[in-house]
Amino acid sequence: MDKFVDIKKPNISLENVANPIWVSVSEAAALGGVQGKTIRRALKDEKGTLVFKIVKDRYQIELGSLIIFLHRNKKLNNKLQDFGLGQYVSEWKAETEKER
Repeated sequence: MDKFVDIKKPNISLENVANPIWVSVSEAAALGGVQGKTIRRALKDEKGTLVFKIVKDRYQIELGSLIIFLHRNKKLNNKLQDFGLGQYVSEWKAETEKER
């Protein structure tokens, strides 16, 4: 039985998704091409840019908010493109090439 202890929502506008995808900290780090420490630091950030919930003492991060978070910072965006999920998304590569 899942016990939802805390759900924190940021000040960003995400479309209402019927079935959001929730990922763990390590999965989020692998998808973003960053270290787990970077994701944990973002979770503790006062601005609350990541949508997350705590299930059985584990963070679950909403995938849409993770992608938005990684696109906000140039350094994180580059890591997303080069080492993370962005390697497989051609539309992101085209936009990134224009910015570089």
